[in-house]
Amino acid sequence: MKEIKAFTIIVFLLLAFSLKSYSQQVKLINIDQLQERMKVGKDTTYVVNFWATWCAPCIKELPDFEKLGAEYKAEKLTVLLVSVDFKSKLTSAVVPFVKRKNLKNQVFLLNESNPQEYIDRIDPSWSGSIPATLFIKGDKRKFIESELTYEQLLTEYKKL
Repeated sequence: MKEIKAFTIIVFLLLAFSLKSYSQQVKLINIDQLQERMKVGKDTTYVVNFWATWCAPCIKELPDFEKLGAEYKAEKLTVLLVSVDFKSKLTSAVVPFVKRKNLKNQVFLLNESNPQEYIDRIDPSWSGSIPATLFIKGDKRKFIESELTYEQLLTEYKKL
């Protein structure tokens, strides 16, 4: 009986630790690192969504980005979800949100202190409102500063 109990505890602990290792990590990223990240795969299409945990339209469209990332996983598509929440909210708001929503795409928290500087570097036409999405494939770029439906997201992705 003791062996079964010990075995059960060991299996439970192994499962708990292995599941934890699969949970989404939210990494801090600055604008230079983000731009380097998007240069890595010249033959890759990047869909970069800027969002926040407090933004209702952002939260509404996140499942569409998840769906796009999952459905076109076999193609050279990388979906990056970049939170613009304050850095101080990483562990108290962003990480719990990402876990609760079970986000599978790569999630980053933008680690910048000057919003106007990173806004201008992402796209000079960006007013700073979110949600906002940047589509990049090679030298082609398209920036959209509004909420997107899945159909709009798919159309923009396919256009590149």
